[in-house]
Formats: sequence, C-alpha cells, structure tokens
Amino acid sequence: MDCIHLKVRDSGAVRVKALYLAIGVNLDGIKEVLGLWMAQTEGAKFWLQVVTELKNRGVADIFIACVDGLKGFPDAIEAVFPKTAVQLCLVHMVRHSLNFVGWKQRKEVATDLRLIYSAATEDEALLRLTEFEGKWDSSFAPIGQSWRRNWTRLTPFFDYPADIRKVIYTTNAIESVNMSLRKITKTRGSFPTDEAVFKLFYLALNNISQKWTMPIRDWKAALNRFTIQFDERMPRV
Repeated sequence: MDCIHLKVRDSGAVRVKALYLAIGVNLDGIKEVLGLWMAQTEGAKFWLQVVTELKNRGVADIFIACVDGLKGFPDAIEAVFPKTAVQLCLVHMVRHSLNFVGWKQRKEVATDLRLIYSAATEDEALLRLTEFEGKWDSSFAPIGQSWRRNWTRLTPFFDYPADIRKVIYTTNAIESVNMSLRKITKTRGSFPTDEAVFKLFYLALNNISQKWTMPIRDWKAALNRFTIQFDERMPRV
C-alpha cells in the first residue's frame, strides 16, 4: 500500500487528497492491483473499511503485508487478518529517518542505518541499532527512538533467508507503479472531481498491469520458503 497526493476540486475549493493504491503478489508471483481509495484524511476507521472491503471482495489470506508509515493501517490489517505479519517498509523508514539529518551527514547516517537492516540476524540488528544510538543520539535522538518504537514491525523479514528479504521489506513494487502514475499527472493543475481521478488512474493501471506477465524477482525462492512456513494456510492444488 502506498499513496499519491493530488489536488482535486471539492465544494468549490481545491483540496489535497490522498489516493491510496494497493498491490498484491499472488501465488504465481504476479502483481495484481487490489484497489484504489481516496481520502482527505486517514485514520483507523478508514483503514478498517479498506481492509474489510478487500476481505469481502475475496482476499482470503495475506501472508505478509508491507506498508509504509500509514497511521492505523497495520492495526487494521491485524484486526481483519490476525495471522498476517505486518512489515514496515524499510525504504520509507530510512527516508523518514534522514529527514532529521542535514545534507552533510546524510550519507554517513544512511550507511550506519544500512548496517542495521542488512544484519544477518535480528539480534545482530539490535546490536547495530544500539551502536547507532551511541554514535548519533546526541544529534539525532528521534531516529533511534523511532526505530525502537517500531522495532517489532520493522523486523519480520529476519525470519527469512537473505536472498528473499527484499521481496518482503520494501514497497518498491508499488513505488515503481506510482512513479509511472505521477508522470501522467505531472502537468495537471487539479482534477475537477474525484470521479475524474478514478477514471484516469483506472485506465492507466489497466495499461500498466498488462505488462505484468512474469513473476517478481526471486519469487521462486520466496514461494518455496512460504510453502514451508505457511504450510497449513497454503491453498491445496
């Protein structure tokens, strides 16, 4: 799940609204668009409606949900799909962390953060986080605090082999789609209605999804692991 912010006319005024896009990966490793939703504000009630809609439309189970820092969304997923492991997107987490850092120190801080999520085990990652805090807390204490606060949702990917972790801990699959969508809205000042937004994005996504004919990278290794780990939840052929 990721979002794009758009300007839309509403009740005589131009308002900034968020268009949320959900993409899933099926058991063949092929990406599928699960839905589009628009909201001016996000909250627990909104996310609960979104996740409940997905379930009602036929999403039977979610093994792992990779999300960015959308407030209330992880809780909604866990409420509707209690067996789902929620993984916060590490790319988004690093970007958020670097917002606290000046340009001169960004490269060094990013390198030290990489030591955390590239660790071989969760225990090693926790050690690297402690070292990061010892080095940077005097200047950027909110970074370490944020990683500690979100630790349980940042680390599910450590349960998997290194060669499939990137399948799990990043929303890159959806961000590449959003990049294509932003190109078609780049020259637009604002949309006249919500309906105009949905029409344009529906057509664009229909064209984009026609190119999704091959499994995502490293899918075979990931599926083999999922088949073992989620044996009782895997559909029987």
